[in-house]
Amino acid sequence: MEEKITVNGIEYELRGEQYYPILALPEQKPIGKWGIRHLGWLKRMRPLRYKILLGSGEINEYLFKVNEEAQERFDSLVLDFAEEYGLTEELKARDQMKWVQLANHIVKSAQEIVESELIYI
Repeated sequence: MEEKITVNGIEYELRGEQYYPILALPEQKPIGKWGIRHLGWLKRMRPLRYKILLGSGEINEYLFKVNEEAQERFDSLVLDFAEEYGLTEELKARDQMKWVQLANHIVKSAQEIVESELIYI
């Protein structure tokens, strides 16, 4: 008996007296914090969509793309807000507490916008 055979495009290997399919998961990409948040939302609010993506094997790629898009939007918003509100190194040197408050406000605002536009939709 042959060690490996292919039937209908599926490869099998011989173990003992039986052939078992050689199954491998597709390459998994990191889904990041935005992908994890969207995954939780999908499970709770769109269970059918979640099951379709999971069953078709497209969930990882979908969440990876959501994460990339959300991170790009977040970074862009932070830079825009920092420029708009005058968050500079000069302000940091002059008044550290104000700089920290402003930086936290900018990050929180950008996070809320990304969540409302891309994550919880």
